[in-house]
Amino acid sequence: MSPVQPVATEVTPASLREVMSRFATGVVVLTVGGDNPHGMTANSFTSVSLEPPTVLCCIGHSAVMHSALTRVGRFGVSVMSAEQEEITRYFADKKRPLGPAQFERLDWLPGPGTGAPLLSGALAWLECEVTAAHEVGDHSVFLGEVVSAMNGAAGDGLLFYEGRFQRTGTTPGR
Repeated sequence: MSPVQPVATEVTPASLREVMSRFATGVVVLTVGGDNPHGMTANSFTSVSLEPPTVLCCIGHSAVMHSALTRVGRFGVSVMSAEQEEITRYFADKKRPLGPAQFERLDWLPGPGTGAPLLSGALAWLECEVTAAHEVGDHSVFLGEVVSAMNGAAGDGLLFYEGRFQRTGTTPGR
């Protein structure tokens, strides 16, 4: 079997989306607290530095989360387990209620450092203070210094790969 040879094509939003779909990413729900809490599913999230502890997330300028995070300046991160696909889809749905109503039927606790909603059942949680924001195209890259980091129960991770949710399947005994 001969290897597939790469062929350069014009980079369009659609072609870039298709190529990037081959890159498996973890899935998180980003949240902000305060008087008008908000949550958003994201897979453009990563660790940047251990010293100081820093992560980044990329958020589209047109997303409600963009203005919420800019206003509040701190956020929570719930690292989603494979069993939380339904909640993850909920926070990706633009038709869900906004404000406090979007959290009414969910089990969550306010983060001790930021007050941002942290979703129960997640594999891990982070709380972050925004230290910088950089506009890049139609998104902003928000850098956040981690002010708290907590592990939840072990479980399979939720991945996004080739346009659909998948699970890691690496938890012993599963």
